Amino acid sequence: MTTLFTPATVRNAVELLASRSLIRLVTEIDDNGAIPPRRLGATLPDLSSHQLRRTTEAARAHGLVRTAPGAGLELTKSGSELADLYDAAARWGRRHAYPSPVCEFSNRIRHVLDLLTPSRAAESAGSFARRSAARLPSAEAEAGLARPRALLIQWLADNPQVTALAYPEPVA
Repeated sequence: MTTLFTPATVRNAVELLASRSLIRLVTEIDDNGAIPPRRLGATLPDLSSHQLRRTTEAARAHGLVRTAPGAGLELTKSGSELADLYDAAARWGRRHAYPSPVCEFSNRIRHVLDLLTPSRAAESAGSFARRSAARLPSAEAEAGLARPRALLIQWLADNPQVTALAYPEPVA
């Protein structure tokens, strides 16, 4: 089955998925397990209470997290698959020193997701090729994006609730 997405649909979904606070929440739970009740602020102290509230609400609304009795906030199957997408994007970014050799994890993921977004990929391709030409042929770097791209497309196909909704403002 082939699912076609418009560039606008992908852009909107990637805008949500590339939110720094959502990346932090999903990867924290993926790496360390459920976040106990009332420990969210202590677990992610770099995010404001407003960011945590909005991110948690958005993650619940899109079926990425749920509250498990006795355990706290945990990932759903969709959330775990999103964590796999984030990991693949981060691995590609580290391997190709994108957007730079030293970069914060969530920032690296956001930049790689931008490369996978139709309108932004064309804008970024030229500057990426110039930066990476000395280290790596662009064709190899582009070929390496196949896995994150496939994971993104599969994730979007499996999660129509994310592509069906409009996003008036990013999660932050």
